[in-house]
Formats: sequence, structure tokens, C-alpha cells
Amino acid sequence: MSTFKPCAIVWLYLLSGSLLAEELPALGETVTADELAAIDYAILPNGDGLPDGAGTAADGAVVYRTYCFACHGEAGTGGSNDALAGGHGSLNSDRPQKTIGSFWPYATTVFDYVRRAMPLQSPGILSNDELYAVTAYLLFINDIVDENQEINAKTLPGVKMPNRDNFVWDYPKGD
Repeated sequence: MSTFKPCAIVWLYLLSGSLLAEELPALGETVTADELAAIDYAILPNGDGLPDGAGTAADGAVVYRTYCFACHGEAGTGGSNDALAGGHGSLNSDRPQKTIGSFWPYATTVFDYVRRAMPLQSPGILSNDELYAVTAYLLFINDIVDENQEINAKTLPGVKMPNRDNFVWDYPKGD
């Protein structure tokens, strides 16, 4: 008959935990205040937080061809990744296509998403002018803005997205 010794099991567990902790790699690195400031921002639907800069869809076509075309295809369709254009009127269908023009509620958050996450291989490399330009281009290929309309921190919040009013807020929007 074996004798169960819970105390020995606890000591073995604690000892193995401390040994494993010594073998773990040191993950992460210290972030400087300047590095944190470069990514510590929020852009709200009303435009609060948008940086200085400006661009047009005509300028954005060049940025798109350089950084976006390979994944998203010609004019935002046909690429290996999600379509960015098209899908108008498809949300109530059996095969809804969620694109910037058919689904996205705020133009300011398109800018914010591109700024934070694109291009996929190297997010954060686009200048503010390039970000405004490519955002303008994405809005243009969705028939939301004109090709030569300047998009900046003052004009972008005023862009009315086609599906904006179809979102239901589960909390008060406030003023």
C-alpha cells in the first residue's frame, strides 16, 4: 500500500515552478516616453485625435499602389485579402460583403485603422499626409468623396458614411 504525501507533491510543484521560471526568456523591452507617445493616441468618430496633414484620392492612388495593391487588388477588389470596395446594398442579402463603403460607420475610424494596422508587414510607416491620401482614395473607390476633395482633420469627420445610421448603439452617445 502506497502512502500519499501531499506535502511532497506541493514541494515538488513549487521547486519545478522556480526552476522553470529561471529558464524562461526575458520578453519585451523597455519603451521610452517618445516611443510610447508615437503610438499612444486615439482617434474618435467625431475626429478628436486626428493629426495634422492632408491628402486627396488622386494622391492616395499612388500610396495605394505602393502599399496596398498587392494584398487588396485593383481599386480595392480582387486581392488575396479582404475587399475594400463594393458590396453596396449587400448587407441584407444572403451574401453580405462588408467593405468600407457598405459597412464602415465612420471615415475617421478608417484612417485610425490604417494608421494602426497597415500596411500589414510594416504598420506605422505611412506619414500623416500619406494616411490622409490613402484614406481619401479608399473613400473615393467607394463613391463617398470626389477624387480631388482634400481630406484632413477638419474635413474627414464630416464625411458621412453610407451605413452610419444602421449601427445601433448600446450606450448613450452623449454630445
